[in-house]
Amino acid sequence: MNEPELELHKRGQERGGSLLSHSLRASMTLWIGIDVSKATLAVHVLPTRQLLSVPNTDEGHASLCATLKEQAVGNVLLEATGGYERAVMRALAAAEVPVTRINPRRARAFATALGKTAKTDPIDAALLARMAELVCAPGAAPEPEREALRELVQRREQLVQQRDDERRRLPQACTALVRDDLAAHIGQLRLRIRHLDKAIVHAQQHLDDQLSRKLQAIAGIGQVTAASLMAYLPELGRLDRRQIAALAGLAPYNVDSGQHAGKRRIRGGRAAIRRVLYMACWSVIRKQADFKARYQRLRQQGKAAKVAITACMRVLLIRLNAMVREQTEWRTS
Repeated sequence: MNEPELELHKRGQERGGSLLSHSLRASMTLWIGIDVSKATLAVHVLPTRQLLSVPNTDEGHASLCATLKEQAVGNVLLEATGGYERAVMRALAAAEVPVTRINPRRARAFATALGKTAKTDPIDAALLARMAELVCAPGAAPEPEREALRELVQRREQLVQQRDDERRRLPQACTALVRDDLAAHIGQLRLRIRHLDKAIVHAQQHLDDQLSRKLQAIAGIGQVTAASLMAYLPELGRLDRRQIAALAGLAPYNVDSGQHAGKRRIRGGRAAIRRVLYMACWSVIRKQADFKARYQRLRQQGKAAKVAITACMRVLLIRLNAMVREQTEWRTS
């Protein structure tokens, strides 16, 4: 960083990173990388190589959006960081600034490919800025109703996990006091889960009551599965069959090299969706004859159980996607 840029960086930090230099107001396209942490945002701007430090607060987000409002921004790239990035994503999308969120593994692989082993917030922001021009897939602005549903669904999953953990501990407890405490805690968790279930139903109705009813009308798809699909997969009905399968991590990829033809494997995608579809698909197989026949046929052909259920999950998701896209009812084959 040269002296003028260093001075600009210092001024930006003193002002909370709210201003860019006047030279940026030219008609150049900016590629921006943001390294997100709990308290701050490290913002790197290319091609000017400007570095700003912005508080990860509503005021900092508003300042950043105001700075970028009149700029020709090609893409803003940031990593998924356990939820700390959601607020700034909402602010940027509301300000009509294109923003792309990627899996941290992709950013680390990009850094490794460039031979960058050092890792600091400014270095990561600079790498993300270089990557912003290559990986440009801005998503739609997050819907407040969907974000609220997603938070409720995630909280329910956390309570269910706690309840199941306590259930596993209960048979191993020998002391009466410990057993009573575990039983009481399990009862409290059940009540809280039921309370969340009611809130989830209300949130589903507020987001898209018609879609919620249509999903729950499918044999084997319950209220929890429908809520999870609506919360974790807003792209449902907006993509083609290959894209939706890849997004969920259910698309098989070739593993071939030279004369070697390896087994196709699924990889990547959204693990939360796969977990939901895995449990739902077993229920669908039990209740719908065509899925049961498909699963049994694959098993008779020598396919492993996991391969067969994964194939059924992919078909289930593709058919759900087609149903939502075409605005039709569920049809059994």
